[in-house]
Amino acid sequence: QVQLVESGGGLVQAGDSLRLSCAASGRAFSSRAMGWFRQTPGKERDFVATISWRSGTTGYADSVKGRFTVSRDNTKNAVYLQMNSLKPEDTAVYYCAAAPAYSSGSYNQYDYSYWGRGTQVTVSS
Repeated sequence: QVQLVESGGGLVQAGDSLRLSCAASGRAFSSRAMGWFRQTPGKERDFVATISWRSGTTGYADSVKGRFTVSRDNTKNAVYLQMNSLKPEDTAVYYCAAAPAYSSGSYNQYDYSYWGRGTQVTVSS
C-alpha cells in the first residue's frame, strides 16, 4: 500500500508561483511512476504531469508546458510540482498519484493505483 499526502496549495494571483509537494509512505516509491492531475467541480479529472521511476523522464499537458516542472526525490519519498506563471485557468484541486511498481507512466488516470486527497489551488485574476 501507498499513502500520498499533497500540500502547498493556496490562493494566489495570476502570475504568481506555487510549489506543490506530495509525500509518500508505504512500499516501493522509488519504483513507481508518479503523476499529477487536477479537477474542477463538474469537470473531468485532467492530466497535468508525470515523471518516470527509472530515468526521471517527464511529460506534461500542453496547457502547462513551459510553466510547470515536475520532479522527485526518492531519498525523501517525495514528488513536487513547481508551478510558475499561474493563470486563473489553473484553478483546481491538484492530486498526486502513484502507478503500480515498475510500470511506465501514463497520461490516463486509470493507470494509477494510489491517490492523495488533493490540495486546492486558486488563482485570481
